[in-house]
Amino acid sequence: MAAKRTFPTRNSLPAATRSKVVALLDRLLADVVDLQSQCKQAHWNVKGPHFIGLHKLFDEVYEAVEEYTDLLAERLVQLGGVAHGTVRMSAAASELPEYPESISAGDEHVRALSVALAGFGTRIRAAIDQADKLGDAATSDLCTEITRGIDQWLWFVEAHGQAKR
Repeated sequence: MAAKRTFPTRNSLPAATRSKVVALLDRLLADVVDLQSQCKQAHWNVKGPHFIGLHKLFDEVYEAVEEYTDLLAERLVQLGGVAHGTVRMSAAASELPEYPESISAGDEHVRALSVALAGFGTRIRAAIDQADKLGDAATSDLCTEITRGIDQWLWFVEAHGQAKR
């Protein structure tokens, strides 16, 4: 991972707080960029009788996650940090489980993307409290907003595997 640089800012949060929040956001950025790529992996490779519905759903999830990525990266930079958002940087730092390479069936992608969404949801939910404890209500609120979205997308994806057969 690249060296941790910061830039001066007149943001009223104390420098020590900003530094800790930037580190928190940098970890989340790695996870959310990884999540984006996992959404596309599912979108590109899904097969089966529910292909078109899942193909479209996975792309919609990707588009929402892309917005979350931008929100997290911009908040990190607002606080004087440097966003480490390349695929290589994110792959090295992400804590999400690796997306299975050998799957193709729709139900397999539903399970795999559900795992990824739930994993990121757990991380972003923990960040709400971490940012709050650091005294950064704005970052805590941002993480709350993202959590609501991730929870909704997880519901949409999981619903495809919950019907009685």
